[in-house]
Amino acid sequence: MNGASITPLRGDFFKRLWYDNRKERVWSAVNPTQRREQILKILKSGDSPVSAGVLAGELNVSRQVIVGDIALLRAANQPITATPRGYLLESGEVRPGELLRTVACRHDREGIARELYAAVDNGCGVLDVIVEHAVYGQISGRLQIFSRFDADDFVRKLEKSRSLPLCDLTGGVHLHTISCPNEDAYRRVLEKLKQENILFERE
Repeated sequence: MNGASITPLRGDFFKRLWYDNRKERVWSAVNPTQRREQILKILKSGDSPVSAGVLAGELNVSRQVIVGDIALLRAANQPITATPRGYLLESGEVRPGELLRTVACRHDREGIARELYAAVDNGCGVLDVIVEHAVYGQISGRLQIFSRFDADDFVRKLEKSRSLPLCDLTGGVHLHTISCPNEDAYRRVLEKLKQENILFERE
């Protein structure tokens, strides 16, 4: 092996090492206020949720630091919501032509995927889940599920974390806010939920 064959490798290695060290120095010099401003900038730049892990990687800090920054931003009235896929900056606006409807459902854990599919397969999105707790009152969680991929990802994370779904607190009864392109899509969702014996109706 001659010297010429290893020079590019050594050059690439030291170049990456210099870049990584420089990046670390740059972000270590950023104060917490500047870091939180950068988090807002990242969230504003896209429509998809951004995970704490991705933010931590971008800003060269730990995931726990990001969680703390998000808590402070929310305390400062920034409209940041946490979804199963990451953080999202809410615009507070309903998209043109979008209808928001609430549906009541009841199912066990095995019905979660079928319920979500009923919405996304008919062109609708599942925005949240809401349960009524005897002590805490209304408890809600953001979902932002718009496709089978989103639904499968949510179910996979729920199983991996071994967390209890909110509906377990209420014997399976819960509400969803769904986003529909029109009334026909909403009616199709209701019909599918009824076929799956998931739609909760007056007994």
